[in-house]
Amino acid sequence: MKVTSKGIINGRIQPQYGGRGTQFNESNIPTFSLPFKVENAPKGTVSLAIVLEDKDAYPVTGGFAWIHWLAANITRFEIKDNESQEAKDFVQGTNSWTSIQGGEQSAELCCYYGGMTPPDRPHVYELHVFALDGMLKLEKGFLLNELFHEMEGHVLEEVTLKGVYDN
Repeated sequence: MKVTSKGIINGRIQPQYGGRGTQFNESNIPTFSLPFKVENAPKGTVSLAIVLEDKDAYPVTGGFAWIHWLAANITRFEIKDNESQEAKDFVQGTNSWTSIQGGEQSAELCCYYGGMTPPDRPHVYELHVFALDGMLKLEKGFLLNELFHEMEGHVLEEVTLKGVYDN
């Protein structure tokens, strides 16, 4: 399986997908979501799930990776710019902006892509794409642990695409 993104050029995530972009929610969180394309998914793939995380946030948050985007039950192989805000054909989970460190944003605002705003230095962001053999029993606002519990035994392949973003 191959995952690419026109939003990542030469290993760098383009400005519009984070704090240097122009699209923000009412809490000033970047919302213009990263596009990606999946090619050569394994035979038997029924759906995709994604986790966009920032492990470089660990020292800044006091002990956890920052989740920027969770989505599941994606039944197509291309997600375009800003589809997190507009798409209705997949389910999205809760990102880390709902945490104390994220200003305890509302659950409603945190069920979408919450873009990159590294506070201390450039961070490496990882888009994990999972090819699954079925659909998952998840509802809007699901949590990371719920995603992994549901995926258990259903992952056909996982690919990680990385990019650097700095403010």
